Amino acid sequence: VYATTVRKRGITKPVLTPEAAAQAIHATAGRSAILFGPERSGLETDDVAVARTIITVPINPEFGSLNLAQAVILVAYEWSKGVALASPPEVDMPLPAPQAELDGMIAQLDAMLEESDFFFPPARTPVTRRTLRTLLTKPGWSTQEVRTMRGVLSSLAGKKPRA
Repeated sequence: VYATTVRKRGITKPVLTPEAAAQAIHATAGRSAILFGPERSGLETDDVAVARTIITVPINPEFGSLNLAQAVILVAYEWSKGVALASPPEVDMPLPAPQAELDGMIAQLDAMLEESDFFFPPARTPVTRRTLRTLLTKPGWSTQEVRTMRGVLSSLAGKKPRA
């Protein structure tokens, strides 16, 4: 059991930094506990007496102490450095669609928008087309996604594409 405190309490126990305590916890078989006291007053002397080791964060003496959240995050961070943290599982991503497929989809959409008088006022047409191209060429479109979108566009145009 480790007790976190910054005050001297007249109790003779080993004192470790959060980093050293984390190393000791990882090096010791079995379970460990770290005690944190309430925000206002910290641990009571009786609570510290139960612990085998004291954890103290070395801080500037002019500031006196850390708040509870700061102490918890520092100790937890040091502890987590010694643990192989789980990484998200890798997902096989489909290959990106060839540029020609994206260009075809954009041309199809552009023609449909032109036909429906979407581009208004005419002075904004180049900016609107550039915005749509930027939106539609963001990384990650797979060939299947491009084909699906083109099917949607064909359906909206009243055409039923069949391969």
